Amino acid sequence: MSDPSLSTLRNRTFDELAVGDHARIERTLGIRDIQLFAAVSGDVNPQHLDPDYAAHTPFHGIIAHGMWGASLISAVLGTQLPGPGTIYLSQSLNFRAPVRVGDRVTVEVRVTDLEKAQQRVRLACICTLPDGTVAIEGEALVQAPEEPVERIRTTLPDIHIREPAENGLRTLLAHVRTLDAIRVAVVHPCDEISLKAALDAHHEGLIEPVLVAPRARLEQAAQSLGATLDGLDIRDVPHSHAAADQAVALVRAGEVEALMKGSLHTDELMAAVVRRDGLRTKRRVSHCYLMQTPQYPRPFIITDAAINIAPTLDQKADIIRNAIDLAHAIGVSDPRVAILAAVETVSAAMPATLDAAALCKMADRGQISGGRLDGPLAFDNAISQAAARIKGIHSDVAGQADILVAPDLESGNMLAKQLMYLGDAASAGLVLGARVPIVLTSRADTYESRIASCALALLLAHHYRSAPP
Repeated sequence: MSDPSLSTLRNRTFDELAVGDHARIERTLGIRDIQLFAAVSGDVNPQHLDPDYAAHTPFHGIIAHGMWGASLISAVLGTQLPGPGTIYLSQSLNFRAPVRVGDRVTVEVRVTDLEKAQQRVRLACICTLPDGTVAIEGEALVQAPEEPVERIRTTLPDIHIREPAENGLRTLLAHVRTLDAIRVAVVHPCDEISLKAALDAHHEGLIEPVLVAPRARLEQAAQSLGATLDGLDIRDVPHSHAAADQAVALVRAGEVEALMKGSLHTDELMAAVVRRDGLRTKRRVSHCYLMQTPQYPRPFIITDAAINIAPTLDQKADIIRNAIDLAHAIGVSDPRVAILAAVETVSAAMPATLDAAALCKMADRGQISGGRLDGPLAFDNAISQAAARIKGIHSDVAGQADILVAPDLESGNMLAKQLMYLGDAASAGLVLGARVPIVLTSRADTYESRIASCALALLLAHHYRSAPP
């Protein structure tokens, strides 16, 4: 049988109250709580909403509005003690510590004095963090209800604040708007989806496409789209395998600065890229997703979710180096790299934890540079400062990772897809470690994802002009 107290609000009249009576609620702060509070209050202080600004404040990150915690005190007074019918008269507040995204706040009120003549009640109010730190404390003075009230709890609407994918895309496009378009070999774009992706990126001023494919099939796809190929550079080849070979040759000849996958299979393109006379560098080729989700205050990279199935320690080192290069290209000068595992402790029974520890030591010895590494870290400790504090993890990386390094392709791919389909994450994807960036488009990609991937390739190609891989 369900607990009726969960669906019913009951108050306590003045005569039912005694000194020492108390009530409390718990609430975990999410980024959407901050956004909703800002939307309702109009308080758009960047300390609460702008990760870049907040990172350089004394709090070193986004924190909740102080009055968000105070509003929880009001919620306890109005729904539990004394409850419905309570009239707020005054409230004092002292803000002792910030509340951060992921913190679970306990809010408690306790009766300290009863003024019978006017049926007024004084209550001590306190908001505490999981480690016992007091975030807010103060005192409330209320007038208690005279009559008992019992009401069905109002069902609130399910409110979602979703950062439209095009907003993140606009930010990225604005960032690259001053850069010249790059010539990109689009490899075998012989279906409507892949051809449209190339034409859209061309329309946005990101790429000058060189279409490498059988001309007849290109024209058929263009006709189906109702598009024209007039004025575009087309390299006629007999089939997809030849298209991959020709695209690689164009890179080696210096005619293009990036590749973009069309309707051929990824393995077919990558085989041409990684062969000895292809586009190999001293690095292992790997894939990076650049992602942004409403629940995390900054864009972040997931790697490797598409190329390396079960990478070795040396291959993981290259995967991290590639991701750090991408972070530098997008303006993150000292990225925080979280090496993921199922746990945050090193165990001989879990090879991923051993690799993580070794990678961190390699960074200590200067074998991996350009970022700060920590691991092994479980996913919650990598992205939640509250979870890290509860586990006693003290780290520059934990809770604020810029790069998430998966132990293998399966876990990385599942993590990325879960964030896309269940976490409203916007994404862009690139292959790194070759002589040029490679855009791997998918039939399931959105318009925003395809354009963002091309914008990312544009950034990286310009970065490679001064710092080639």
